[in-house]
Amino acid sequence: QVHLAESGGGRVQAGGSLRLSCSIVGNTADITAVGWFRQTPGMEREFVGRITWNGAHTYVADSVKGRFTISRENAKNMMYLQMNDLAPQDTALYYCGAKRGISSSENPKHYDFWGQGTQVTVSS
Repeated sequence: QVHLAESGGGRVQAGGSLRLSCSIVGNTADITAVGWFRQTPGMEREFVGRITWNGAHTYVADSVKGRFTISRENAKNMMYLQMNDLAPQDTALYYCGAKRGISSSENPKHYDFWGQGTQVTVSS
């Protein structure tokens, strides 16, 4: 079993920055990638970005490209999402997920483990 826990959410004004953290603990031997997703009420979980377990490859959604950056700190089993130039449309509950198998997926259904989420609210 793998347990994930997000932190770092909060309220910020438009144009501001936040850094989300995700701790990943447990049996990570089969994990190939970890990713960030976000969700607003009544909407499906939306892909934000992912990084391979070894940290070598990252990919972010077009909607956040140039503003959000994903990174890993392997020794601490941590993943981060640096969010800059935040906009009200970035307001959501942000989740981190971990997956086994093929690492290149933006589909939340392909992720096997999830954290509880951390709320990000951006005011105009």
